[in-house]
Amino acid sequence: MIHQTHAIDPDKKRRSPHKRHRQQRELHALIEVAKTLTAPLDLDELMKAIMDKIIGVVEPAQIGAVMIWDQAQGLFTPLAAFGYDLQTLKKIRLHQGESVTGKTFQRNRAQLLKTPEEVALAMQDMRPENREIMKLSLHTDALPISTLAVPVTMEEIQYGVLVLETLDGQVTFSEADIPFVQALGDLIALAIERYRLREKIDAAKQLREEAKMRAELMATLSHELRLPLTAIRGYTSALLLPEVDWSKEKQLDFLQSIENECKHMESMITEMLDASIISVDQLNLNLEHVQLREIALEVAAEMQRRSDIHRLVVDFDLHFPIVKVDPHWMKQVFRNVLDNAIKYSPEGGLILVHGEPRAHDVVISVSDQGIGIAPEDLIPLFEKYYRAQSPPGYRIPGTGLGLPIARAIIEAHHGKIWIESKVNQGTIVSFSLPRAEKT
Repeated sequence: MIHQTHAIDPDKKRRSPHKRHRQQRELHALIEVAKTLTAPLDLDELMKAIMDKIIGVVEPAQIGAVMIWDQAQGLFTPLAAFGYDLQTLKKIRLHQGESVTGKTFQRNRAQLLKTPEEVALAMQDMRPENREIMKLSLHTDALPISTLAVPVTMEEIQYGVLVLETLDGQVTFSEADIPFVQALGDLIALAIERYRLREKIDAAKQLREEAKMRAELMATLSHELRLPLTAIRGYTSALLLPEVDWSKEKQLDFLQSIENECKHMESMITEMLDASIISVDQLNLNLEHVQLREIALEVAAEMQRRSDIHRLVVDFDLHFPIVKVDPHWMKQVFRNVLDNAIKYSPEGGLILVHGEPRAHDVVISVSDQGIGIAPEDLIPLFEKYYRAQSPPGYRIPGTGLGLPIARAIIEAHHGKIWIESKVNQGTIVSFSLPRAEKT
């Protein structure tokens, strides 16, 4: 009888239960990290979720951080971490080649430091200020006893370094940990790349939307400017008719109408210029201690001359608190908000400008009795060029720039602006400003 013998294939040897269990845990962790990549999270939340998956899977890892390379600054800063006080750690500024992170990035390959001596040697060039920040973020000045750092790289792009470390205990990193940790580093790179790609797509989408809005704005402005020009031309042509002897009252009426149309055009052009100044961050403030009541009265009187069907009332306490603002820009806020109140109450009525002092700020509210604004239009009203739909039977003129300009001015003064409105019941536009500090 012939006995057949079979050679034993080393690759088919049964793995130890411990090794199989470890591989299962690592595979499960990689699957969970991959799932996390599809979650609609911002980058900080995404990195935190990934770091949470690492804890407990890489047994020696007691602290860890994702250090991102900032090309513009030439520095590494932490994006996510565990075992550290992240807010303190974010003050660290590592150079390329500095400490474990800098060397791993420079060499673009994994670094395994198995002993405290190897770790100390790799960290000996860490600048004192960075060492102090690390100590404060860990609440200890003890150095790690083992470290595993892998580059966070995708194709030719180096994003940073994933650093995992052991502070105490019997278990330290080994060569067996490198493939799994490098896989995690690759997934982190994929997450960063995906997030940045999404940012580019969002930016491109926003540019397209802004281009569309600009095109719509130009069409609207062409229409809005053509209307007063047509009216001015009509009144002027009528006055110049040789065959008509207009009465003095009629001539004054025509001239008043021409002046009103010119003011309307001037208002639109001013809004466009203000919007261009604000869009390039050229809103320079000359702060002064100001009585808002005086500004409100001045602008209300100015706006009252534009309307015979509205009654503008200013309600401020005589001892209303002083605020420190730029009077020029603050007048523009009142003009824009009151102009909106007039336009959105086309049948006239009361427009009330009310001032209310609070403990640390003041609140100014402008309320009208107009047509109101639909709930879906309230939030985007502060976006440039956005205009709420006019109700049936009404045509509300404008550029969609008045409220965005007002918001930019108020926020530059560290205040807030908001709107409350109900359709057919009127609108209240309110803004707050900090009270001037007592000297």
